[in-house]
Amino acid sequence: FHTAVSLMEGSNEYLARSGFRFNQSTAQYYAQIEEDDPALFEKIVAKVKAGGWETIGGMWVEPDTNMPTGESLARQVLYGQRYFEKKFGVRHSICWLPDCFGFSGGLPQLLQQGGIRSFFTIKVNWNENNKFPHDLFWWEGIDGSRVLAHTFENPWQGYNGGVTPECIVQTWNNFRGKAAHSQSLLAVGYGDGGGGVTPDYVEREMMLRDFPAMPSARWSRVEDFFARAHDSAAATELPAWQGDIYLELHRSTLTTQSAVKKLHRQAERALITAETLGSMAALMGAEMPESLEHMWRVVLKNEFHDILPGSSIAEVYDDAERELGDIVGRAQARQQMALKLITGRLPDGDIADAVVVVNPSLACRPLRLRLPDGARFATAKVIAPMSVQVFTRAALEAAPGLSVSPTLLENDHLKVVIGEDGTLTSLVHKATGREALAGRGNQLWVYSADKPRNWDAWDLEDDYERKGTELTQVSKVHVTADGPHRAAVTVIRKFRASTVTQTYALDANGTRLDIETEIDWHDRHCLLRTLTPVDVRATHATFEHANGVVRRTTHNNTSWDESQFEVPGHRFADMSETGFGVALLNDAKYGYSAKGNVLGLSLVRSPVYPDPLADEGGQRFTYSLYPHAGDWHEGRVREEAEDLNQPLCGTSASGVHGVTVSLMTAAGIDAALSGFKLAEDGDGLILRVYEPAGRRGPFAVALPDGWSASGPLSILEEPMDAPPDALKPFEVKSWRLPQR
Repeated sequence: FHTAVSLMEGSNEYLARSGFRFNQSTAQYYAQIEEDDPALFEKIVAKVKAGGWETIGGMWVEPDTNMPTGESLARQVLYGQRYFEKKFGVRHSICWLPDCFGFSGGLPQLLQQGGIRSFFTIKVNWNENNKFPHDLFWWEGIDGSRVLAHTFENPWQGYNGGVTPECIVQTWNNFRGKAAHSQSLLAVGYGDGGGGVTPDYVEREMMLRDFPAMPSARWSRVEDFFARAHDSAAATELPAWQGDIYLELHRSTLTTQSAVKKLHRQAERALITAETLGSMAALMGAEMPESLEHMWRVVLKNEFHDILPGSSIAEVYDDAERELGDIVGRAQARQQMALKLITGRLPDGDIADAVVVVNPSLACRPLRLRLPDGARFATAKVIAPMSVQVFTRAALEAAPGLSVSPTLLENDHLKVVIGEDGTLTSLVHKATGREALAGRGNQLWVYSADKPRNWDAWDLEDDYERKGTELTQVSKVHVTADGPHRAAVTVIRKFRASTVTQTYALDANGTRLDIETEIDWHDRHCLLRTLTPVDVRATHATFEHANGVVRRTTHNNTSWDESQFEVPGHRFADMSETGFGVALLNDAKYGYSAKGNVLGLSLVRSPVYPDPLADEGGQRFTYSLYPHAGDWHEGRVREEAEDLNQPLCGTSASGVHGVTVSLMTAAGIDAALSGFKLAEDGDGLILRVYEPAGRRGPFAVALPDGWSASGPLSILEEPMDAPPDALKPFEVKSWRLPQR
């Protein structure tokens, strides 16, 4: 940053005449500079006002977009734009993500709502097999929102380009969009090392102006380039790319450094739930909840595309685990404070052993609950959306029908048979009478030759499956819970120096089989995966991502299909045929496969570079098998995944009355809660929802007396031109809830 400032001030005649421009994204960097070096920050502010320094990106960092929730991505834009506007007086119109490892189809809508209409990356040119077909195009998200996208291919140094004839000529020759637009970007500077542009780059640009047969290359503001590109797009029809942009490379970034990935998932859910419970307390008459932006900033920082994906050095993960763990604890403490406020506003009564249950979602939930004192409940009762319900402990009787033995788990919904090798030999969905498995379920495979040709922490080779070993030797099988609310059988397997302990758990009212997993891992260059063949015929599988889903082929008809052997997904992947399907859910993982009729999930991976002890030691997580009637949305797959990742909230109380308090009722098509928080300007609450399944129809919420809903609003909490009482497929929509 000092170098860039000094170049703008000029130290010789070249610099004075060069017209040098510098651009830098990432609000987090500026916030750190503001705190650590205020004098430098003031110089940067002055250069921004003068036009030589271009802040860019509109996001808190340059995040991974495969793994964060839609709400996290919305906060990246919300807090990023607000920071740049407050500190520099600018609102960005360009999303700058040169180095991220693929892009969620949910992103264009959030960019549009955040005032960002253009998108830049170069990573799409890194595909292993299939050349991405466009370099100036409309990127259309899953909801239909569009941003103008640009990429360039510099074969010499990529986004760390030099000011050399090789970089300039080759980048121009590779630009396929020149028939529609006469300019391409070329990013130059020591990017990965953080050095930026040096004086010799500026001097070379001056000298190259007079070189014959060279494309004209000048310093420019990225904003000006895209303004001209939009003019060209208005005059010439450009190609469009629909949905997610899958990178055919760096697939292991979905799995490496599992501890940080789980803590990130927990931190996201803990913050969203803390804000939601605080807002629910406000609807009951408590004070408005506090802003948790200071905590969100920590989570957003750790979504940086070389932190969350697992591609940094060990010291980074020491910091990330500490920071995210701290956020989880602090957010959970806020949840308990909100639960105390909610309980304090319940009517007085004579129940001395009350259990207060809170549903912080927009879906009905079966009463499955674990209290802080360790008590578990799995009853036949259902908790309404966004409601508070009070029960006596005696009233929370277990749902009937639960039984267990070392080889069998059964309730009124599922019958599960466990084989001698620890796999599942049968999983029967009683409502349909269907066997869910087409072979042994939950096979554990270790691929001990997981040694990619390049980028150890990043990559997974397409032939990794050729050298796999199934873990079939079981050291112990025993019943570890026998009801009445929960039954469980624990299976222990070993591989070399590592141990995998799995507990098959079934709640009395459970419609899914949880596989609670504890791994003690001590083997390098190994990949552990679970595979389950399902008795379903489907040409596509459905994977959750930010604010919706993506459907991917289960066959290898084309090279594009074949390349997607490991793909991103959030809380679930599902294979369904007409009338029946099976979903694989999880609370910590992101790397899925779905080929033929086999659902797979990567569980742990242990590269040696750049962290020689990545994923060494212990980790805990849960994944689940969920057979269901109908397609995935008819079978409530998302709702079941939500229940796994964010169970109902509850607390003990005394001296309260047995009541049900409904704080928000939704009418119309099903919608999912994205966030429920204090408005940024302090004027009321902000409710944000999204349509999760591709439906279209009416949607409205009813609120307690004294509250109203106005809108709709964008993710920047500004008025948006859209119908207030309807949702389109995968649409994200927000409302302000003022107190009258």
